[in-house]
Amino acid sequence: MARESLPRLACACASLRRTARVVTQLYETELQGTGLRVTQFTLLQALEQMGGAATQGALGRLLALDATTLSRTLPPLERAGWIRAAAGRDRREVRWSLTPAGRRRLASALPAWARAQERLRAGLPAKQWKMLFQDLAAVAAAAG
Repeated sequence: MARESLPRLACACASLRRTARVVTQLYETELQGTGLRVTQFTLLQALEQMGGAATQGALGRLLALDATTLSRTLPPLERAGWIRAAAGRDRREVRWSLTPAGRRRLASALPAWARAQERLRAGLPAKQWKMLFQDLAAVAAAAG
């Protein structure tokens, strides 16, 4: 689905949020039929990237998500059997890990995610795609 160029917004936050919504729509479209929303895919992929398990705090730091957001998004993945919670080093810490079913679900969704990545990459010049991740990291660092 080609989009016309969107008008420039004066606010960096508004521009980033709008871009995030447009990109999310692209990924949601590709992920249809996988049984995962982009937020769920991202959490499973983050756990995989972190070696298959991580504390809730570490997961929040990686994804820049607060504890409240994680406490809403992780339990449905646990109920689906894709992740499991275990006690951490103290009673306040929760350690989340991918289950075998979660690894299978993630693996089955990877082709759809790759299609979304490719659709986005194909819409940008190679140099811009390469710089995208550096620019996003720089914006996050400047805001943080």
